[in-house]
Amino acid sequence: MCSGRVDLEFIFRAFLRGMDGVFIGGCRLNECNYVTHGNYDALGNTYIGRRIMQHMGIDPLRLHIEFMNSGDGNILANSVNAFTEEIRDKGPLGKPEGIDPDEMESGLETVIRLVPWIKMVERERLRVHDRSEKGYRDFFTSEDFERLFSELIADRLDAGRIMLLLREKPLSTKEISEKMNLGPSEVARHMSRSSMQGLVRYDVETRCYAPA
Repeated sequence: MCSGRVDLEFIFRAFLRGMDGVFIGGCRLNECNYVTHGNYDALGNTYIGRRIMQHMGIDPLRLHIEFMNSGDGNILANSVNAFTEEIRDKGPLGKPEGIDPDEMESGLETVIRLVPWIKMVERERLRVHDRSEKGYRDFFTSEDFERLFSELIADRLDAGRIMLLLREKPLSTKEISEKMNLGPSEVARHMSRSSMQGLVRYDVETRCYAPA
């Protein structure tokens, strides 16, 4: 299977199902067996996936990609063994990061639900035109990418996670802020937007937000 078919949903569903790390193996860049050069798509998904993980407070190095050809069995074995040891040293997903298991599950579910949106954004706004390893590295470590990620993906991730929290029970701005590790002003901005969209309501007596 082409590594380009390793969808972001596959990656985050693996984490949701209890995997502590995800290893992606693909053909060497510019040596693709297909005209699509899907290994560059896999590289782009790895950069985006790591940035999402970082935003969630998960160690982004729990997601790894390695490029090799069919004759590089020794490279595959060594890479997998090294990654396995690295993940074993890091420990279970979320534990060294200090993330509550329920919050981890909620965050991963939010990402999976947003994958169709993220894929659309990637096609329209995050497409890298320089198909080279340097081109991808330069773009995904640039200020432009950080700005686009914040505007197009991070905001939606935060809003989605807040909605999942509110479905469990009504919460105040302070409680949302503490659970999400967001500033009160950021929470207020998300709640204002969600309120205008008819997604949440504010109870004056309890001073809590709840799904509309």
